[in-house]
Amino acid sequence: MASISRFIPEPKTAAPKAGVDEGPIRIVEAGIIPQLEELGWKVKFDGHHEFENISASLTSDPPIGLLKNPRLVSRVTEAVAKVVGAHAQNGELPVTIGGDHSLAMGTISGTLRSVCSTHTGNIYLIFWKATTQMLASSGSMLMPTLTPSKRLIRARLLPTHTEPHLTLDLGNIHGMPVSFLLGIGSKVPEFSWVKPVLKPDSIVYIGLRDVDAGEKKILRENNIKAFSMHEVDKYGIGKVVEMALDHVNPNRDRPIHLSFDVDALDPSVAPSTGTPVRGGLTFREGHYICEAVYETGLLVGLDLMEVNPSLKDPVDVEQTVTVGCSLLRSALGETLL
Repeated sequence: MASISRFIPEPKTAAPKAGVDEGPIRIVEAGIIPQLEELGWKVKFDGHHEFENISASLTSDPPIGLLKNPRLVSRVTEAVAKVVGAHAQNGELPVTIGGDHSLAMGTISGTLRSVCSTHTGNIYLIFWKATTQMLASSGSMLMPTLTPSKRLIRARLLPTHTEPHLTLDLGNIHGMPVSFLLGIGSKVPEFSWVKPVLKPDSIVYIGLRDVDAGEKKILRENNIKAFSMHEVDKYGIGKVVEMALDHVNPNRDRPIHLSFDVDALDPSVAPSTGTPVRGGLTFREGHYICEAVYETGLLVGLDLMEVNPSLKDPVDVEQTVTVGCSLLRSALGETLL
C-alpha cells in the first residue's frame, strides 16, 4: 500500500470529529485514537462539545416547507465546514465521525474550499451507501456514496442532538447534502452558504440497492455514475472500485474525499444503523473499498456516518462499532499482511 500521500505532508496527522448521538463517542471509547496512532498517525482529538452551543442558542427552529430543523442543521454544518477546512488547510486529514449524513454538507464543503485553493482542478468523491438520499433535492431525494484521503487526522465528535436526523418522507436534511452541493433543486435561503462546488462527474456511488423511481431519474438526468449491488455481484468489488476511480479520477492525480455510510454494509455485518437494507456489501467488500482508496495516496478527507447504538441490542452495537473502527483503520493504512 502507498505510504506517502500526495496531498497530506509528513508527519501524517489526523483530526477526528464526531456526530449521530452515541455512535462517535462509542467509536472513540472503543480505542480508535490509539489504533490510528499505531498505524503511524499523529492524532489530534478535540472532543465533541464544541458545537453544542449552537443548539442552545436556537430558541425556535420551525420547519421550512418539508425541511425540519433547517437553521440548526445549517449552522452546525457551516461550523463543521469551517473547522474541517481549517484542518485541511493545515495539511491535516480531517476525519469526521457521525452522525447522520447531513454533515456531508460541512465536511465536503470544508475539504473542497481548502484543497482546491491549493491544488488546481476538482476534488473527487466516492460515496458508498445503500440508498441515494444524499442526492435528494428539497422536493425529492437521492442517496450517494463518497471517497477519502490521508495524513493528518484531527479528531472531533459531533453529538447527535446537534445534527437532527431528517428522513426523506418527513423532510429530513440528511438526504439532501449532495443536491445542495451540486446546486440542483429549489433554493433554501438558510443554506445559502453551501456553494455548488461539486460537478456530477466528480461523484460516484458504490453499493446502492434501495433507489426509488424519482431518485433514479435524478441520477440519470445529471449523469451521476452509480454502481449498484448488481454491478458488485456481476463484476466483483475489485473491478467496481477500479471502474469508479477510472470514472472520477482516471489519471489518479486528483484528491479524493471518502464519505461512507455504514448502511452500505449488509445488516448482518453492521446491524446498528438507521436504514439497514438487506443485500449489502460484505465485510471484506467494504474494507476493500477503503484499502483501495488508501492505496491511491490521494485521500484528503474521510467521513464515517450513521453508526447508531440506540437502535439495537448491546451485541449488535458492539459489532457495528467494531466494524466502524476497522473501516477507519483500513482507510488509513491498515493492511492484512
